[in-house]
Order: sequence, then structure tokens, then C-alpha cells
Amino acid sequence: MRAPLSWLREYVELPATETGRDVQARLISAGLEVETVEQVGAGLKGPLVVGKVLTIEELTEFKKPIRFCTLDVGDANGTGEPQEVICGARNFSVGDKVVVVLPGAVLAGGFEISARKTYGRTSHGMICSSAELGMGDDGSGGIVVLPPEYEVGTDAVELLQLVDEVLDIAVTPDRGYCLSMRGIARETAISYGLPLRDPALLDVPAPNSYGHRVEVADPVGCDHFTMRTVTGLDPEARSPIWLKRRLQKAGMRPISLAVDITNYVMLEIGQPLHAYDRKLVDGAIGVRRAEQGEELTTLDGVKRVLDAADLVITDERGPIGLAGVMGGADTEIADGEIVASPLAPSAAERAARGTTEVVVEAAHFDPVSVARTARRHKLSSEASRRFERGVDPHAAAAAAQRTVDLLVLLAGGSAEAGVTEVVAPSGPHTITMAADHPDRVAGVGYGRETVVRRLQEIGCDVSGQDELIVTVPSWRPDLREINDLAEEVIRLEGYENLPSTLPRPSSGRGLTGRQRLHRRAGRALAGAGYVEAPNYPFIGVAQLDQLGLPADDDRRRTVTLVNPLADTEPAMRTTLLPGLFGALRRNDGRGSHDLALFETGLVFRPTGEESAPVRLPVDRRPTDEEIATLDAALPRQPRRAAVVLAGAREQAGWWGKGRPADWADAVEAARTVAAEAGVELTVEADQHAPWHPGRCAALYAAVDGERTLVGHAGELHPRVIKAYGLPERTCAMEIDLDLVERAGTGALTAPRISTFPVATQDVALVVGRDVPAADVERALHEGAGELLESIRLFDVFTGEQLGEGRKSLAYALRFRATDRTLTVEEASAARDAAVSLAAERTGAVLRGA
Repeated sequence: MRAPLSWLREYVELPATETGRDVQARLISAGLEVETVEQVGAGLKGPLVVGKVLTIEELTEFKKPIRFCTLDVGDANGTGEPQEVICGARNFSVGDKVVVVLPGAVLAGGFEISARKTYGRTSHGMICSSAELGMGDDGSGGIVVLPPEYEVGTDAVELLQLVDEVLDIAVTPDRGYCLSMRGIARETAISYGLPLRDPALLDVPAPNSYGHRVEVADPVGCDHFTMRTVTGLDPEARSPIWLKRRLQKAGMRPISLAVDITNYVMLEIGQPLHAYDRKLVDGAIGVRRAEQGEELTTLDGVKRVLDAADLVITDERGPIGLAGVMGGADTEIADGEIVASPLAPSAAERAARGTTEVVVEAAHFDPVSVARTARRHKLSSEASRRFERGVDPHAAAAAAQRTVDLLVLLAGGSAEAGVTEVVAPSGPHTITMAADHPDRVAGVGYGRETVVRRLQEIGCDVSGQDELIVTVPSWRPDLREINDLAEEVIRLEGYENLPSTLPRPSSGRGLTGRQRLHRRAGRALAGAGYVEAPNYPFIGVAQLDQLGLPADDDRRRTVTLVNPLADTEPAMRTTLLPGLFGALRRNDGRGSHDLALFETGLVFRPTGEESAPVRLPVDRRPTDEEIATLDAALPRQPRRAAVVLAGAREQAGWWGKGRPADWADAVEAARTVAAEAGVELTVEADQHAPWHPGRCAALYAAVDGERTLVGHAGELHPRVIKAYGLPERTCAMEIDLDLVERAGTGALTAPRISTFPVATQDVALVVGRDVPAADVERALHEGAGELLESIRLFDVFTGEQLGEGRKSLAYALRFRATDRTLTVEEASAARDAAVSLAAERTGAVLRGA
């Protein structure tokens, strides 16, 4: 909502020295979000005057139309002689009054005006358009043509109100009353402790039987409907400058007098209105729900198919407007030469004759109904914005009266005596609250007098002593219960006056072991050169298909959302990989080809045994049994870590050629994560989508004494790479952090540094090609006994000399004792024991034996 300071001063008598910045500070302190204060006309300097076009000479020797004009500017130029000006606009004629800026003036943006030679003539100034004056769009498409009554030489800066300050306020959904000058003025008056001149306090005639007939079939959707009629309007009447300028400063474009008046009253009082051409309304006005499939052409020229839930305004022919959203084209106001939107065959006739009789509608519609209709038709309007946030139902009659008064004043009309008002019975909303409730909420002793005074300032009627009975004003539908009232007292007393007390956590509390592991895993991956790339936890069937998952894969069993953000991703993710693939693809497409990304987060794995969720009560705390029932309805949510790699893992340089990322890097990432829990992974070949069958590793760990699969790593399948648009040879890893935590031994033990030397023994074993290296390593480790410090596979060899289907695995075994230097015999004996057990379990034979 844009609020010009000059307009605000009409309702609150602010001190003359108060600037927009001062008002901004007061309103922010009161809880309003004043984003900016726009200095309209900043830097503007005259002379800028009203001029009359005396002559126009068309210069035809140039590529575009140019006019050499003489203008009467009175004594503003110091000589009284006609002013010569070059102009390219063509929307004015001899005798028109225009805005002329003379040499020595400065326009907005520091544009200095001086006499200069152009197109073979000397231009002493310029004729101004609305854009050059910083006025905004006035619909003319050219220079500003003023009404003929303004005197030549009049100061145009003051006439056009070119210098002002405009407060731009971001109105939150609970403060819909501030989508009007009336609401903002009320907050300003409270902040300054000044009286408010309420624009809705008007003498309104009582309803009678002479008005236009109205039939409301849905009193829930429309609980208040007022209609007034004005006849004898001058179709040639135009909006005065002051009205146009206020609309422009508020961010609206002037259209025609009748439309401008309804927009002006909406901005002033906050009540959306609609004006119908009376001669185009057939019979009684009705309010009902639409019939499924009915059609309506709205003012924007779009034919819309209506839904049975839409609330519509009708006449005897059918719908003529979407209630609270937008009117229909069939009853649109025509204004001489200006028509608000392109219409069907009768548009030309209505535009030619203009509208002389107007029926004014001011109604109150159900906020939920309006919001759903606006979203259903993707048609947000100024009216729907206000109805969605709450409009004062008791302001409808005052807004209609204000509209009638302005039509009579500015268009020469006559108000008919008939006043139609249909109101659904309802009583005021009252709240009973302890007088000290705001004190207990804020922790500040305000006292009863302060609480009562602040509630009365926002328009509440308050009675009672220790227990207050508060009657909420009609313009504050957001005040529903006692904490809403407490919030009003606290914000008006100033949030900045609340004491700041830091919470003191109980000793011995902090992150859980699970949380610490997750953080350590993230830090370890970041330290290994990976960049964290968090993603939305949503997935679609198409992404699961692109992963190449078989039909019976558990990852295809998903939790589907009732209200997904996107129809293409309606389910909760069962794996972290699709999100990382998307991040990798986007970054690769933007020129970053050497990538290593990671994410830690929850996946959602339903078992099919979840119970139906229960609806928890809102009037009390749920019981432990109800919370347990709700927990039982939730799917398993294990936390996982995943990485994806592409491009170079080591950059080339003077130190070497570098190397690309491969499946071993993905496996090493898993080991990095597991090491944070003190877990040693066992790696075996596997076939598991979406990895390449020959380059996929299964990751195992001992969980609760049992060998358990905790993840996979390796190079992605070429079909998956093509489906996701990833770089060739992309690698990935995903591991279950919860299983890794269970496999851990608790607190990590720092390595002990021995003072005794290490004894190294190398051994090369020949085994069958299908024997996993992990099985051989496990047997060597167990057979070597306590003296073995570490074991490392450093070579894999295959060749004809080994025999068909055979391979050689070379291991480096490091032996060390904690209390002595090992002898050669001891190291050799431990090695032989390791080889013996490997031979027994895997059929291994010493190479060369």
C-alpha cells in the first residue's frame, strides 16, 4: 500500500516539520512494515508552468514527425513573448493547455533544461509528458494536456502536486485494514497521540424500498450488500488533477471519472466498490453461487468458465461479475472517449455516448470464498487483495455514500432517493480477558489503565475491572482471542521497550550423539573438498524411473503429499541422489565442470504398516496417547549422506597431469563418513540401481554384531547419466548415517603412537577372479592376530601366467607390538598364520609358491 504523506495529512494533523522518514519510524515502531519512503519530485526545480499552444508548425524534412510550437507562458519567461519549443508528441492541438519547462529548470534525475538548437531550430525549453515529470502513467501516451480552466503561467509544480513523499507499506495478512488511507491514518494518529478524522464518518440515509432491487441467495458468502444510484452524469466529465495525482501516487492509473472515483474511495476507506452502467443492467441484482460451466467475460476481456464454488453477481441474464474479484464486461462503465477494456459489439456505441446513469455496489464478501475464486481463475485484483485480508462490513454504506457524493460533485449527477441495503443479522464479536493478561504475556507491568487505553485507541469498546469485556471493532477481523488483544497492547507500547532476557539452558544439555555425528560427517566431507548442496525433499515418479529402479524396489514406495508445491514432484524423497543430480546438472550447465557435491538429510521410507493419522485437538494439549498415535502414522525417516562427483578430482598443473573422479573416490567418501563414527567399512562388488553393474560397491558395517548393508557407491549407469543429463563417468555414493551411528563404538579413541618400530611384510595371493578382495582381507586380518596394525591392498594383477579365471592380490601387512620390538621370526609367523587362514577360507595360494 502506497500512502502519500500529503493525503495522510488530511486525516491526521501532523506537525508541519514531520517528514516521511519520521512517520516511517513511528509506524515501524507500531509494527507496520514500511519498506521505503519515496521522495516524489526530489531535485525538481522550476520554472515549470502552464502554457497555451499558440501555433504548431509541422517540420516534415526529418525521418520522424517534429513540431515547432509557440506557447503563451505569461510572464514566466520574463518577457511575456511567446516561447518557442520543439516537440515530437502529437496528442495536443492549438489552444490546448500544456506543461512547459523553461530554461534554467531541473527535472527529476538532475536533467537540466537549457536553450539548444535542434532540427534546425532553437528550442527554449520543452513540453512535458507525465513520465518526464515523474507522475507515472496517465494513459495519454504523450504530453500532459491540462483542463482549459487553468491560467497561463500558473506554477505547475504546485498545480500537479509534483513534490511529495510516499510511504510504501508491506501490509501483512493480519492487517488488511491498512490497505486503506483510513487504516494507515488510524495507526499514525495512535503513534502520535493525535485525533483521527475518520473518512468513513458520514451521514448515510437509511435504507428504503425505492432502491435498485437486490436478492442475496447466499448470505454466508455475502452478508452485507448496499446499492445506490446516480443519474444525470456528464459523460464528458473528466477526473480532476487532484484525484488523478492521488491515484498515481498510490500506484494506480487513472482511467475514467466513475472508475477513478470508485478506486479513490477504495484507497481512502478500504471498501472495494463496483459501478455498473444502469442502462446495461437487466432487472434485479443478485448474489449466488455460479452454476458449473457458466461463462463470464470479465473487465480484462477474458472469457472465464465458472466453477460451482464461485460467488457471482447476476442480473436477469446471468452473471455480470465475480464477487469481490472483478466485474463483468457487459455492464462496464463507458466514459466518452475512454473505455476501460475492449468489449464485444456494443463497445463502440457505449464509448461514443458515455455513461449517464450509474449503479454503485458496496458489499462485503466472505474472505475465503474470494481468495479461492481469485486463485482458481488466477485473477488477483485490488479488490480481492482487500477482501482476502478482511474488509470492514460496516463501511459499505459510508463508502457508497462517499462515491455518490463525489459523482454528484465532479460529474454533475443527481443522487436518487432509493437506498438498498441487504444485511445478514450478526452481532459484534466480544472477548473476555483478564486485565493483567498482556502483562503476563510480555513480562511487563502495563497496568489496567494502559491496557484499556490502548484497546480503546484501536477502536475497541472496553468494560469491566479485573476482567475486561472487549468488543472488537468491525474493521479488525483479525482480533479473535485474548492473545490478539495482548499483541495490540504490546506493539503499541513498543516492542523495543520489552526487556531482553537470554535463556539459560540447563547444564549438561547440548547436541545429541546423533546430531554430533551428522555435523561431523558434513564437516569431514567439506574438508575432503565437497560442497554442500541442500535440496528440496520432494520427488516424482519420473525421477524414480530415470534412476532405473525395478518395479519392486522399496524406493518406489513413497509418501504422497495432499498439497504438493509442484505436480511433477508430489511425493517425499526416498533417496538423496535425484536432488544432487539436479544440482550437478545445473552447475555443469553453467560452466562448472569439476564438481564434488554432498548433502545430508532425511529420506522418507514408508513400510505400509503406518496407521491413519488422527486430527489433534486445538483447544488443549494433546495427550501422550494421541501424540503416540500420530507418531505411529509417520513413515521411517532415516538420515542419510550422499555425494556426487564429476570432472577432475585432482587438477592438472606443474605437479602432474591430475586425474578424473572415479568410483574409488565415491567409496573413499563413504569411508570418510564412516570414520567419523569409528566404523570401518567392508567393500564388496554389487549390482544396484542407479549404479553401473560392474562399477558398483556395496558398503557393509557391523551393526549390533551383524554384518549390515549401510550404503552403495560407484560409477552411475550410462542410462541414468543420459536420463539426468549428467557428465560422462559421473560417480555417486549414498550411506545411511543412522546405521553408521549404530555401528560405531561410541566415543572415538585417539590412535596410540608407539615408540617401537614397525615390521612390514608383503604378500601376494592368487585367488579366483570371483572371490571378493574384502573376503581375502578379512581372513588375513583375522589370521594375523593382535600384532597386525594395518593392512592395505596395493596391487591387483591378472594375466595368462596366473591361469584362466584367476587374479593376484598383493597386500602390505604392518606388524607392531606395544611393548617390544618384533623379531623377524614373530612378524613372519604372524604373516604365515594370516596366509594360512586366507587359504582355508578363500582358496588363496601364495603367488610363486
